[in-house]
Amino acid sequence: MKNPKPKPLARRERQIMDVLYKLERATVGQVLAALPDQLNYSTVRAQLRVLEEKGHLRHEEHGLRYVYFPAIPRDVARRSALRHLVETFFEGSVENVVAALLGGEVSQISSEELDRLARLIPKAGLSQKGAPPNSSNKGPKIDVKKKDLRKNERT
Repeated sequence: MKNPKPKPLARRERQIMDVLYKLERATVGQVLAALPDQLNYSTVRAQLRVLEEKGHLRHEEHGLRYVYFPAIPRDVARRSALRHLVETFFEGSVENVVAALLGGEVSQISSEELDRLARLIPKAGLSQKGAPPNSSNKGPKIDVKKKDLRKNERT
């Protein structure tokens, strides 16, 4: 049976999950020490309990302490967060996401990054939604060149 998609996380919950992905396993005190803001122990413990209820964490008892660890692989959590971002802010359009990344004042995309992006597009298979990349159910052929990406970067 397929696991349900992870529930979206609040900012503080994401910070805690980032710490746990980096440390792999941690006690409340270790999480508290690694967080950028000063919080009290009971606040972090409560947040860990909420994350466990949401299915993002598990814990093991080691003596008198709980040791927490991620229950969801980082790549699964990353895809879920990205999907939530695309649906919430970009009307579900990947094209709008890429346009936002390539355009505007904050865009600092290097030539190397553009090269990598240009190579990723064909690897994605550009197939219709739900079809594996090399299936017979192919979507429209799109020929994206690095110069096209650069053109979008300047606009």
